[in-house]
Amino acid sequence: MDKKLYFVGAGGIGMANLVRYYLAHGAIVGGYDRAPSELTDTLEKEGLVFTHIADRNEIPEVFRNPAETLVVYTPAVPADNDILSWFRQEGFRVIKRAELLGRITSHTKGICVAGSHGKTTTCSMIANILRDAKPGCTAFLGGILRNTGSNLVLDEKSCYSVIEADEYDRSFHRLHPWTAIVTSTDPDHLDIYGDKEHYLEAFSHFTSLIMPGGHLLVHTGLEFEPRIGEGVSIATYSGHGDADWHADDILFGEGRISFTLCGPDGVRIENLSPGVPVEINIDNAVAAATAAHLAGASDEEIRRGLASFKGARRRFEIWNDGTDGSPILIDDYAHSPNEIRASIASVRKLYPGHRLTVVFQPHLYTRTRDFADGFIDALSGCDQLIMPEIYPARELPIPGVSSHMILDKVKGPDKTYCERKNLLNLIKNINFDILMTLGAADIDRLLPEISHILKGKRRITE
Repeated sequence: MDKKLYFVGAGGIGMANLVRYYLAHGAIVGGYDRAPSELTDTLEKEGLVFTHIADRNEIPEVFRNPAETLVVYTPAVPADNDILSWFRQEGFRVIKRAELLGRITSHTKGICVAGSHGKTTTCSMIANILRDAKPGCTAFLGGILRNTGSNLVLDEKSCYSVIEADEYDRSFHRLHPWTAIVTSTDPDHLDIYGDKEHYLEAFSHFTSLIMPGGHLLVHTGLEFEPRIGEGVSIATYSGHGDADWHADDILFGEGRISFTLCGPDGVRIENLSPGVPVEINIDNAVAAATAAHLAGASDEEIRRGLASFKGARRRFEIWNDGTDGSPILIDDYAHSPNEIRASIASVRKLYPGHRLTVVFQPHLYTRTRDFADGFIDALSGCDQLIMPEIYPARELPIPGVSSHMILDKVKGPDKTYCERKNLLNLIKNINFDILMTLGAADIDRLLPEISHILKGKRRITE
C-alpha cells in the first residue's frame, strides 16, 4: 500500500473517502481543493495536510519526491491547475480517483451501485445494513452517512465492499462488481458522453464488468441494454409493480412506511421500514435489502439496518422539522429533472396542503442547457421558486445559458431571481411554510444560517 499520497480535489465527497481510507491505514496524506469546507476542516482534524491555494509552492516538502508520492486527482479539477501541472511536469505517478478506487476494491466482492440518481442513498442503506450484520463491509460512499458521520465504513475482516459507481468521466468502468445495481439511466453528463446513446452504452459496458457468478439488479423500465458475462444472474427490482424483487403490502402512516420484500423462490422479508420515510426510498430500500440478502445478511439484520438508517447528508435531509411551529427546512442534492420531480412529490405526500418554496441552484452550464425543458417542467410543481445564478464548477460560461432560461419559463409558482450572495437577506424578509433547497452546487454551505433564520419565524398557513 502507498504510504504517501497527495489528493488534488481532496474536498470532493468521492475523494474524501479515499483520503480517510489511507489516513486510517497510517499513510501521510496531503491535498488541495479550491475552497475550505466543513468536510476539509474535518479531514484536517483527521490528519490531512490541506491547502486551498492553487500554487505549487504550497506543496509540502514531504510530498516532493516522485519516487515516494502517489498523486490522485479528480477530473473536476481543471487540467491547468498549478499544483496538478507541477506534479505532472516533475514525473510523479498521477492517476484518477477511479483507478485508485478500482485498485483498492479489486480483491473484494464489490457491491457497486450505479445510476443517474438514487445511488448515494441506496449505497448508504446497504452500508448501514451490512456494517452491523454478519457479512460486514468496507464502504466508499458519495455522501456522509448520518449514522456514522463519515463517508467511509471500514471493516478489514469483511470480503465485501460497497461502492458508489460514478458514471461521470466513465469512472465506473474501473470497477469489477460482484453485485451491480443500476438505479436509473436518465441522461446526464452529456458534456462527457455527447449524446444519450453513448451515455446508455456506458451502463451496458459497466454491467459487462460483473465478476463470473455475480449478480445484476436493474430497476424496471430502464432504456439501456445490459451486457453480462457467463454465470451472472440478472433480476429486476422496483418499489411498485411487477419485478423479480419488489415491495408488497406497502403502508403509509404516522410518519412511517412499511412493506414486505418479495423475491424469487418465495423470499418474503416482512415489516421493512426505512428510517427515512419518503416514498422514493421504497425503491432504494428494495435494492438495498436485496443486495444485503444476496451478501448473506439475515432477515432481522436487514430489518434492523433499514429501520436505523438516518439517511445520507443532502439526501432529503430535514434540517427543521417544524415541530416548534417554525418553517420546515429540507435539503436535497436533487440536480436532474426527475430527481427534482421526485423530491417535490415526496414533500407533497409528507406534508399535504402546505405551501412549498424551492430554492434551486443550477449546477453546470451544460446541464442547465441540455435539460432546461425538464427543469422547467419539474420546478413548475412548487408554489414558489427562488433561483440564484448557475454554479459553474469546472466549466466556463456558455453564451445565452443562465438561470433565466429556466426561471422565465416555469409556470405557476411565484418566481424570484436572487444572486447567491443575497439569498440569506431575501430569506430573512420572506415568510415560509416549507423551504426546500435543491441542487448539486454549494447551497448546502448556507444551510446552518438558513436554519437559524427560520427558527426565528412562524410557519405560514395557506
